[in-house]
Amino acid sequence: MPSEYNVLLIGGRGSIGSGLRTYLPRLDQRYRIVSVDLPGAQDKASAPDAQKDFIDLDISESPDALRALIPGHDLVVYLARCGDLESMNQMTDCVFEAVLAQDTPPMIIGSSSVHAVDGLYDFHQQGFYSTLADRQFDAITEWPQRIPATVAAHAINDYGREKSHVEEWVKRVAERGHSGIATRWGGVNAANDALASERGYFSVWCHQEDAARMVHRCFQAHLKKTLPSGAHYFVISDNTYNIFDIETPRRDVGYDPIHNAETFYP
Repeated sequence: MPSEYNVLLIGGRGSIGSGLRTYLPRLDQRYRIVSVDLPGAQDKASAPDAQKDFIDLDISESPDALRALIPGHDLVVYLARCGDLESMNQMTDCVFEAVLAQDTPPMIIGSSSVHAVDGLYDFHQQGFYSTLADRQFDAITEWPQRIPATVAAHAINDYGREKSHVEEWVKRVAERGHSGIATRWGGVNAANDALASERGYFSVWCHQEDAARMVHRCFQAHLKKTLPSGAHYFVISDNTYNIFDIETPRRDVGYDPIHNAETFYP
C-alpha cells in the first residue's frame, strides 16, 4: 500500500467535502487531500485540523487543467455541482473523461444522492413514510423492507436525473476495468445537526464522520482489490429509523457508521 493516500476532492469546501477533509485524516493519517473549487467558494469546515490545501479552478471552463491535476492522486471524489441539468451533466462528463484519460486511472467516487430514488418514497404522501416523518412510530403496524442499495435510480426531477447520470458513469468506469463507486449521500450538513427542518430528515441524516467512514472503507477495499466496482451505496448514519439499506455496504466494504439521529431527540 502507498505510504500516503493522495486524494483530489472536486468541490471539497462544501458540507460533504469539508467533512472529508476533517475526518479522513482522523481515520488514517496517511490521507493528503487537495480540494479543487470555484474561486471564492465558501469553506464550510470549522475544525482547526481540517486539511486546507486548495486550488481555485472552474473545471467546466478549464477541463485540460483538471486533467493535468489528476496524475499522482490515488482517489478522486467528485462532489461539485453547477447550474441546470445540462450544465451539470456536462461537468460530470468532463470529470469522468479526465479520470479515464489517465494512463492509470485513480479510483473515483461520484456523488449521487438518496434523491436519485425519490420515486420510491414520499414523506408527504399519506402512508408509511408520512407517518414515519411525523414520528408517530406507535401508529406503524407494519415496517417495510428498507430501500435496497442495489435498486436502480428512480429519479422524479432534474436533481435526481443528474445523480442518475453520475451513477451511469460509475458503471462505465467499472466496465472498463477501473474502480468507481457512486455514493448516494443522505442529509449531510456542516453542523452535523439531525434536527434540520426538512421533513423526515432524521431518517436520512448522515454525520460527516460517517460519510468519511464510507469513503475510507471503499478506498481500503479498492487497495485490497475487493471493491465491487460500479456499485452505488446509500450513505446514511446508523439511524434507528433509517429507511435505506446500509447492510449491503456494511457487508461489501465494511461500512461502519457510528452516529444515530435519535441521540438528538429526548
